Amino acid sequence: MMKKTLKSINSTLPDMASVVLLLALHLFLFTMFGMLLFARTKDKQQEKEWQRYFPSLPDSLTSLLVLLTTANNPDVMIPAYSKNRAYSIFFILFTVIGNLFLMNLLTAIIYNQFRGYLLKSVQSSLFRRRLGIRAAFEVLCSLKETPFSKHVLCVNCETLLRVLQKVKMDSYCKKAIMGKLQSCPHGLLSAVEFQKLFDELDKEALKECPPRPEYHSPFLQRLQFVFGHCYFGYLGNLVALVNIVCVCVALVMDADKSPDVRDDYFLGAINSFFILYYMLEMLLKMLALGLRRYLSYPSNIFDGLLTGVLLVLEVSTFAVYGFPHQGWTPEMQGLLSLWDMVRLANMLIVFRFLRIIPNIKFMSLVVRTLLDLVKNLRSFAGILVVVFYAFAIMGIELFKGAIVPMGNASMVNMTSFNNTLLCGTFEQLEYWPNNFDDFAVSLGHLLSMFCVLQSCQTCGKWYKKTHSSPLLLLCPGCTGDSLECDGCEQLASFLGRICKIFNSVSKWVSKEISHWIQSYVLFKRVHLSNWAEIKPRPTSCHLLTGYVHEKDSYYVTSFKIHPGS
Repeated sequence: MMKKTLKSINSTLPDMASVVLLLALHLFLFTMFGMLLFARTKDKQQEKEWQRYFPSLPDSLTSLLVLLTTANNPDVMIPAYSKNRAYSIFFILFTVIGNLFLMNLLTAIIYNQFRGYLLKSVQSSLFRRRLGIRAAFEVLCSLKETPFSKHVLCVNCETLLRVLQKVKMDSYCKKAIMGKLQSCPHGLLSAVEFQKLFDELDKEALKECPPRPEYHSPFLQRLQFVFGHCYFGYLGNLVALVNIVCVCVALVMDADKSPDVRDDYFLGAINSFFILYYMLEMLLKMLALGLRRYLSYPSNIFDGLLTGVLLVLEVSTFAVYGFPHQGWTPEMQGLLSLWDMVRLANMLIVFRFLRIIPNIKFMSLVVRTLLDLVKNLRSFAGILVVVFYAFAIMGIELFKGAIVPMGNASMVNMTSFNNTLLCGTFEQLEYWPNNFDDFAVSLGHLLSMFCVLQSCQTCGKWYKKTHSSPLLLLCPGCTGDSLECDGCEQLASFLGRICKIFNSVSKWVSKEISHWIQSYVLFKRVHLSNWAEIKPRPTSCHLLTGYVHEKDSYYVTSFKIHPGS
């Protein structure tokens, strides 16, 4: 599959090249305009834009390239905008043309090419299978001429049954095909019936749940009815929700308390109660459903494993630190302290709350879709792993040792030192781990750059010594002397809303461009009314023509079978 994906990327490159060239031209022209607009002058206010973002051609290209990803928007234009609001037109035009149109056009082209390649792959796979089935039909017909009709070729069901017994295929599909063959009324199959017979290969096996145990005692039958009902599962979900709320309340109450004065009695008591309930719930479900039927559901396996781990952890806590009581803050014994064991139990309880997903239809559908996406993206994940590996090695060779932390000062000295740094800069945010000093750190740093998280901060450290602070430029009341600024938080919230609106508009434009390209392509395709049948011609070769249906479009493909091939 990775090979097919690479072929698809290779076939997409010529169409991408024109848009990438247009993007490069767009970036270069606006860089020239920017260097002319924000040239060095005697005006100190206007010189800020030149000094920070347009001092040279490489710096100007870098500033606008990062702006194209909106990672440093709108701090690039703030110095010029403070001088004259008309300068904002330059940056608005650059962002709208580059990000809203060209980038989305590139996305639409890539999507359309991959979609077409996937469609061709499905077509070829379908026709190869139909071709093989047709060839098998011709071979079986040539074994023995049937007396049904001299002009109509048919296959004897008994002959096909003997062949299927020697064929290696999925047991479910083999049983389904044999069952249909045995129910055939005439004992003969035409070409169309032979093709339809193998449609069972596309069907998934239906998993049958083991039966429930049968109890003769009326009391056990009532218990089976009560604890096997779906409402008992709903009650378990409600109890899990109450447990989550209790843990949340306890964490909020103890948020400001130091470890010396914190009392773990409340969390320990509620954990003991709920874990006991989870254990009883699991045992009662096993009693009602039976062990085999209980284990046939993945949600029950997930629930049972976590409940077992929670029970072992709780028993270990009681064995080491005793039962919960007022002032329950014993000294650390063994590998984990009491607080660590309580936190681990609460993490598992929170994770166990995911059991509600199968009970909510829409949420379950979304999760199944995400799991299917993970399965289908395995080939792309393999390509990403190769790309990340190559760039990590390249980054180590180029930038190893380029970032040197500011000494090994103590935490007190580092805290006082941070207060003197500009708010939002690389040094103040302590981005020292974002480097290429070893392979593991390089992968993490590349992932943050891949997600465009603070890319203007992390990438700029290698490119130039100083980097301006976005929030300091936007917040007039922020002096950079404090790590917390209400104005910065409000501006960040406002910019987040603006980014959401901009992303919505971008998705709409990308969708419209993609629909336009699809409409243009579909306009040139042949529209047919229904599927074409495969009929042999009494010539030296058979022409097999098939059509793959997709919504309102049909795609024509032909194969020729020469005798002896």
